[in-house]
Amino acid sequence: MSTGFHNVVVRELRRLTSRPIYLVGMVIVPVVMALFFVGLLAPGLPLKVPAGVVDLDGSRISRKLTRSLDAMELIDVSRTPNSYNEAMSLMQSGQIMGFFVIPENFEKDAVAGKGPALTYYYNLAIYVPGSLMFKGFKTMAVTTQGALVQTNLVDKGATGRMADVILQPLTISSHPLNNPWMNYSYYLAPSFIMGLIELMVFIMTAFSVTQEIKTGSSRQWLEKAGGRIGTALVGKLLPQTIIFSIIGWGCNSLLYHWFHFPMNGDELWMFVGMFLLVVASQSFAVIVCSVLPNPRLALSICSLSGILAFSLAAFSFPVQAMYGGMAPFSWILPVRWYFMIYSDIALNGYAVYFARWYFIYLLIFPILAVLAAPLMKRALRRPVYVP
Repeated sequence: MSTGFHNVVVRELRRLTSRPIYLVGMVIVPVVMALFFVGLLAPGLPLKVPAGVVDLDGSRISRKLTRSLDAMELIDVSRTPNSYNEAMSLMQSGQIMGFFVIPENFEKDAVAGKGPALTYYYNLAIYVPGSLMFKGFKTMAVTTQGALVQTNLVDKGATGRMADVILQPLTISSHPLNNPWMNYSYYLAPSFIMGLIELMVFIMTAFSVTQEIKTGSSRQWLEKAGGRIGTALVGKLLPQTIIFSIIGWGCNSLLYHWFHFPMNGDELWMFVGMFLLVVASQSFAVIVCSVLPNPRLALSICSLSGILAFSLAAFSFPVQAMYGGMAPFSWILPVRWYFMIYSDIALNGYAVYFARWYFIYLLIFPILAVLAAPLMKRALRRPVYVP
């Protein structure tokens, strides 16, 4: 058995170094994309989203309101259109993400207590900047309303302290835990990198296995392993496991040590989780290739599963809110459980005991791959590839 394992490993190392596609898929793509995602999301939030202000009043208060909007961290008042139609045209063309409308006679009506209406429009086609713009517009509208009411109360004889108590009887003290900076990058960058590593493991594992079947070298591969399918699979995939694990550990080091992402728990378990993610992803691809030993179908299913993982693994949309028929798909994606490990250990700082089930779920994939191995062995013994 040891001789067969050694023969398969040497054979696989020769195959890995004989074709540039392995270098590209296993090293270059993960490293380049990891740097890309971390650099892209480095600010943490989209700041200074372009917006417009339609000032139909031109009064002292309206100009002050425009300056206050422009001073906000989230909003950049880059345009001052003269009408609603002009502002809507700018938003439809993508030059601004939203606009704030100050009506005519705003200052006059506000001083007279007539309750003028402030209107704002925002584009949710691009969700994150649209949501941030809504937050900024709403904050400014509420703040302006409170300031006007406070002025009216003081004019009617109330003290400044009394006006403050009437406007805000309760003071809210907000303390976001584990990510007090509200940095989106701490969630999105690791999830994208995890999903990309899973996708590349899916593709490269399915490619290396089905290429043996396609080129007719599968029987030679099995003979090198002494006819043992377990030895054949482990010997073939072990070099890829080591390479992908090193790449994954490098990405973890990049996040936690170079870019100083939060690491509130034991970092060692994140490295263990990354290794299990690679093994589980390889096992998933082996199961697909065992059931469908066809290069076209196996690669298509693995690629589709890896792409859908960015949505179905609940990085940005909770499983609880998914339609009933879609939520179970998140359970069969290994990256989902690694993301839960990252959330519990790295962000929340929990002990590994509380994340133990996620490690166990990752270990289920190799067990299922062992059960599917007889199907793989039968496919490798076929003398002729049937497309």
